[in-house]
Amino acid sequence: MTLSGDVCVVTGACGFLGEKLVRLLLEEEKLAEIRLLDRNIQSELIQSLDDCKGETKVSVFEGDIRDRELLRRACRGAALVFHTASLIDVIGAVEYSELYGVNVKGTQLLLETCIQENVASFIYTSSIEVAGPNPQGDPIINGNEDTPYSSCLKFRYSKTKQEAEQISLQASGELLRNGGQLATCALRPMYIYGPGCRFTLGHMRDGIRNGNVLLRTSRREAKVNPVYVGNAALAHLQAARALKDSQKRAVMGGNFYYISDDTPPVSYSDFNYAVLSPLGFGIQERPILPFPLLYLLSLFMELLHVVLRPFLKFTPPLNRQLLTMLNTPFSFSYQKAHRDFGYSPRYDWPEAQKRTSDWLASVLATEKQRINLK
Repeated sequence: MTLSGDVCVVTGACGFLGEKLVRLLLEEEKLAEIRLLDRNIQSELIQSLDDCKGETKVSVFEGDIRDRELLRRACRGAALVFHTASLIDVIGAVEYSELYGVNVKGTQLLLETCIQENVASFIYTSSIEVAGPNPQGDPIINGNEDTPYSSCLKFRYSKTKQEAEQISLQASGELLRNGGQLATCALRPMYIYGPGCRFTLGHMRDGIRNGNVLLRTSRREAKVNPVYVGNAALAHLQAARALKDSQKRAVMGGNFYYISDDTPPVSYSDFNYAVLSPLGFGIQERPILPFPLLYLLSLFMELLHVVLRPFLKFTPPLNRQLLTMLNTPFSFSYQKAHRDFGYSPRYDWPEAQKRTSDWLASVLATEKQRINLK
């Protein structure tokens, strides 16, 4: 199955994953139209798409995901929505009302619009953080969608993603105004890396400030399995193609899928070292403090945040949930995605590593200059 002749909407089209998905759609599908919806549309991105868009019409819808009229215009006549837009916040810098408004309310409004405008398929980009880890740091190694796990989410971000995922999956089977049925599924990528990843870039900046030595915030044994952005984008395309098939649509509707690839399981800190060591970076042998002390320090900073909040905006750089996430073995298989809609990674680890390291090398000099000027 292909998406040839379809009109599709990509929310968060200028984001890290959204941009890669847009390019993939233009390169591999003969869409009638692709509609880019984002709060801030970058003119440079639109210009850069000229070489790969072919005969596909590229339309821009700039504005807030909570704008019902904007959503109505973007979804009218569309067959498929990729909902990648999200506010990401793991340190508590964003007000909960804003997180909830964008991540949950925005998703609800988008689903309602899909039903009103007869959009047949909806793919929600969820997150591994919907699954956990829980505050106890209970590990999962090579888990799957049926792995039992007692999760009590503390991150406000995680909670909003979980709620948005739930309402997305619950909407599957809803009657459209034309008598058809909406089919929805959710993809839960692992930590996504690759060219353009602001988190990896942030770790490189910290390493520059530390004399080209990366900070260790994860224990070596706390292995996770990151996913390359090109493979995460491919999973979205393959899911969309499968939803065109009536039998696969019946299987996929209302389900979530873990999306990983063949990146070797490694701790977050050691992953940063894997992609930055070719640039000459080293890494600390052990965290600056033992884990129990870091946990107590995180608790103290959280309490300080609560006390100072009425008088001063203070965002702790570390909190207990983030520290637990960084130090809990938490990895998942993509076999259900492979079985249900044929997902198979396109980029192996050596290629993904090289592409990521090459991108980091291309911005290294600029980042060093910027940091030295401060």
